[in-house]
Amino acid sequence: MSLILASASPRRKELLAEIAKFTVEVSRFEEKANGLSAEDTAAYFAEGKAKEVLSRFPDSLVLGADTVVSLDGEILGKPKNKEHAAQMLRALSGRRHEVITGVCLTGRGFCKTRTVKTQVEFFPLDEELIARYCASGLPMDKAGAYGIQDGYPLVKEFIGSYTNVVGLPVDEVRELLRCVKC
Repeated sequence: MSLILASASPRRKELLAEIAKFTVEVSRFEEKANGLSAEDTAAYFAEGKAKEVLSRFPDSLVLGADTVVSLDGEILGKPKNKEHAAQMLRALSGRRHEVITGVCLTGRGFCKTRTVKTQVEFFPLDEELIARYCASGLPMDKAGAYGIQDGYPLVKEFIGSYTNVVGLPVDEVRELLRCVKC
């Protein structure tokens, strides 16, 4: 049975390539949170993406994933523009937040969904660093307007999975894939 990643994320592709062979089919699932908690949103979106791709490739295994950043219970999505990215980074500056990734592995007759949480604390960020980072364009396709892997001194510490913050909790995905073989 072939594995399909239901995501266009280059970070997810890179991380999954470390543990499995797969193809990519971008999901057409429409992401509408409808007032769910951050954890439920990540799980709902991951499952929705995976099931949408499975509907087109019913004889495959499909992995869907979605990452959300939650600050004080509010979900920070992807920034609309550089000003919005700067606003998010100011809100995260010097504070702790959660990064939650939902992963869903589905195939004919089964669907397993998990969420992984990582606590992340930012350094206090000055306006010059925020401006430089936003000008780089790096925040634009990332939840919460940042990537832990981007090489900027944003993250003071994290508690939990590094790969979760990047966008795919590799250990948990490996375990889901192992369970399919059980």
